[in-house]
Amino acid sequence: MIKRLKSRRIVLNDCLFNGFVYVQNGRITAVTKDDLPFDEEIDLGDKYLAPGFIDLHVHGGNGVDFGNCSSDEVRRAVAFHRQHGTTAMLATLAAAPLAEMEKAAKRVRLAGCPTVLGVHFEGPYLSPTQCGAQGVGALSLPDETAVRSLLQRSNGYIRRWTYAPELDKDGTFCRTIREAGVIPSAGHTDAVLGDLQIAYREGCRLITHLYSCTSTVTRTNGYRNLGTVEFAFLEDDVFAEIIADGKHLPPELIRLIVKLKGRERVLLVTDALSVAGSSAPCGDLNGVAYVVEDGVCKLPDRTAFAGSIATTDRLVRTCVKEVGLSVVDSVYMASTAPAELLGIQKGRIEAGYDADLVVFDDDIRVTAVYLGGERSDG
Repeated sequence: MIKRLKSRRIVLNDCLFNGFVYVQNGRITAVTKDDLPFDEEIDLGDKYLAPGFIDLHVHGGNGVDFGNCSSDEVRRAVAFHRQHGTTAMLATLAAAPLAEMEKAAKRVRLAGCPTVLGVHFEGPYLSPTQCGAQGVGALSLPDETAVRSLLQRSNGYIRRWTYAPELDKDGTFCRTIREAGVIPSAGHTDAVLGDLQIAYREGCRLITHLYSCTSTVTRTNGYRNLGTVEFAFLEDDVFAEIIADGKHLPPELIRLIVKLKGRERVLLVTDALSVAGSSAPCGDLNGVAYVVEDGVCKLPDRTAFAGSIATTDRLVRTCVKEVGLSVVDSVYMASTAPAELLGIQKGRIEAGYDADLVVFDDDIRVTAVYLGGERSDG
């Protein structure tokens, strides 16, 4: 069956398009103004039709933590985020002993959610002084033997791994995971330029939540040394993910990041914790307590943020309504850029791409989601 979606505001990579999107067998077959044969038409009027959002960093939602949940709970969290436009994600696991993280990854995989493209290990090889809400007791140094063994057993399900480059002095860990098809990401780190140059040499092209638990310029005997933030701006081909919930970063800083990196290298992520979508006033991340206040998760002493309660539509809304970016550019950072990083046929409204689509109004409120061209209501 051929389905035709009609909209006066189809979000393409470079413009808003007034026309039709034709879908067959889960794929987009044409984006055109031409009246081609179809079996069913959906008229969206003036609502935006955009590629589905891809969240590369999400710990859970609707009361569910991907690090400790059943298959049904995984599906419940995924369904919650899908209602807000997330059509693909990497389920993120907080730092824990490696064996526990492996067990959690297996539980997520057994849930069989096609929306979950794999898992993101955020730890345990992180800096104790930049751990944020990650439990210090769960942190450790890279163990080459353990890592290689885990990668062999994971069969490609670990898609991304956040680590502190200063703990990987010769780049062995970065090289090992990259050669196994895992995306290395520098985060929760006190790295200086030399550490990051080694990581870059071994294939690290991603920074985990820029400005959040990432090093900046330091001085040794009066001499300045670049940190992770400056490194992200220095290297054009490095992706920088940002928690664009309107809390972690002020609008002016988001605008500066996009100005310096360009939309092609900025990734919008939620970093959402289990309390996203729930009314819980507090929670914990692997034993580290946090409180929910002013639309964000904070450490109990209010000295730092601990994560977010954001959804992907909120990220796009923040970029459009508060930062002043266009809908086209905001959607690119929420959909196209993440897909480019993962190397998947998603994130574009273009012939040959998966028909994962999201419909939203002028306030960036999601009204419909399509997975493979089929409407998903839960």
